[in-house]
Amino acid sequence: MADTLINNKNLLAESGIHRRFKLHQNIVSISVAVTLMAICAWFFTAFSSVHVVNLGAGNNLKVSGLRDQWLRGDVVVMIRHAERCDRSTNPCMASAEGITSKGRDAALAVGAGLQKMGLSHARMLASPKVRTQQTAELVAGHAVPTQAWVNDCDSGFMTAVQAHKAGGENLILITHSGCIDQFERKVGVPGGERSSEYAEAFFVQVDGSHRPKVLGSLNVEQWANLNSEQFN
Repeated sequence: MADTLINNKNLLAESGIHRRFKLHQNIVSISVAVTLMAICAWFFTAFSSVHVVNLGAGNNLKVSGLRDQWLRGDVVVMIRHAERCDRSTNPCMASAEGITSKGRDAALAVGAGLQKMGLSHARMLASPKVRTQQTAELVAGHAVPTQAWVNDCDSGFMTAVQAHKAGGENLILITHSGCIDQFERKVGVPGGERSSEYAEAFFVQVDGSHRPKVLGSLNVEQWANLNSEQFN
């Protein structure tokens, strides 16, 4: 009788050890599976994401194909307004709702860069805000038409851009960081790369036949250093 009890206790102990071992195996298997899924998700995100190339670095401008797309009139360039006065200690150009004197110089540099690119097949529109109107006028050298949708920085912004892009004519939009961010979201730019400085330009190929393709960006300093020979 005693031997039977001892054997039963041994069997129960072995059964408990076996259950704990199986549980440990299951936990390890689940952990490995979760880790593999996380790695796969990271690789998918890393290699499927759309990246914004710095067109002012190296030969990125040439490699991007921007020149050819610009000559065909298949480009939309979204330019954030220059430095706003109400968020800076720099002196205002005029109204406090507009841009600063520093912003004026930046807008003029962007305008000089666009002139080097060529504006014979381009249309410029601005948001109705004072800061975007001032920026646009300095960039263009004259008053620029305003349209309310250029200020509608919601999830429908990319669709609106595509709807207003005419074939064979580049579209220049003087807009806001929020609008540019919405466009970048739609084309798949990762959160860490979705940013736009004052007067920075975001170039996209929009030909009406394919999904918009990000070509890259230029900041203020790079606009000033833009060489007209790069577009000839």
